[in-house]
Amino acid sequence: MPDDPSFQTSYLEGISKFQGARAKAFWQELASLLRGKSTELLSFEDIRTRLRLKAESYRGLQDIPLDKIVGSVGRYNDFTRDFLPRTNEMRERWSRVYASMNSMQGVPPIEVYKVGDVYFVRDGNHRVSIAKQNGDKTIQAHVTELPTSVHLRPDMTQDDLNAATSYAVFLDETNLDQTRPYHVPINLSEPSRYPELMGHIYLHAQVLERTLGHPVTTSQAAADWYDNVYRPAVTLIRKYNILGLTKDKRRTEADVYLWMVDHLREARNQYGDETGARKFSDALVDYLTERKIPIPPELLHENDPNVILSKSQAQRMLEEERRRLAALAAAPPSSGSLAAE
Repeated sequence: MPDDPSFQTSYLEGISKFQGARAKAFWQELASLLRGKSTELLSFEDIRTRLRLKAESYRGLQDIPLDKIVGSVGRYNDFTRDFLPRTNEMRERWSRVYASMNSMQGVPPIEVYKVGDVYFVRDGNHRVSIAKQNGDKTIQAHVTELPTSVHLRPDMTQDDLNAATSYAVFLDETNLDQTRPYHVPINLSEPSRYPELMGHIYLHAQVLERTLGHPVTTSQAAADWYDNVYRPAVTLIRKYNILGLTKDKRRTEADVYLWMVDHLREARNQYGDETGARKFSDALVDYLTERKIPIPPELLHENDPNVILSKSQAQRMLEEERRRLAALAAAPPSSGSLAAE
């Protein structure tokens, strides 16, 4: 209780601790200003809006790591990224909470939202700040999770968050996180190129509609594009360890996929039909050749499907498919055919 001598002793100790925390905050913010890096906590509402988070579910009372708490619902301007107090006006409350946490009185668990691998404080910002100053590693919290297919980490920079936002928009438009919940993450080093991927999917939708003879949704087209175009390309990239061979840590599998498509399209535009049937494996050979990296012999004999590169190619493919289907319809059924087919 506040009148308890032990509480008063803890309260005075809290004032001293607060002054030390404020000094740390001052020097931390000064250093960050010189480096051009923000020390602010993340805003939960901003992240919720940017990642288009909707559903939430209560996960119970847990011990959560303090170093994975990166933001707050409403007090993100009051503390630094390390939950150091940013104003002297917080001294009274901070010290009283400190006294309660270090006395028999105690305090209730905090409340947090979990998004990916990080947490945002819903209630208990002062308790988190004090627990960190006490050197604690974990804190008890009531956890409510908001599922996302975008991976958030405690060490993410603003550029990382911008990339995550772009990917969240891509997933929201394609619904790949729903139709292909275990899909290989499609991460681009340049988030501004996600619209290019959407362009591939829109073209794929046109091809499917003409092949199937009825409209398809963007979700259906995206799932089919992922299964029959993107995943086979990534399988080749992994099979021949392309990222490992180039040793370019900035590049991602999706970057290489876009390079392959762009390269094959440029070859088609430059040489026309003289380029013959072009495949992702051909593009990978050119990718390694351009970087003066030895070509794995098996890659030269890879038997992967041809790549559709343009609307004109897609139209030719559809015409061939129609002729094939017409020929099948005109041919008498063989004894080994299945009626269901």
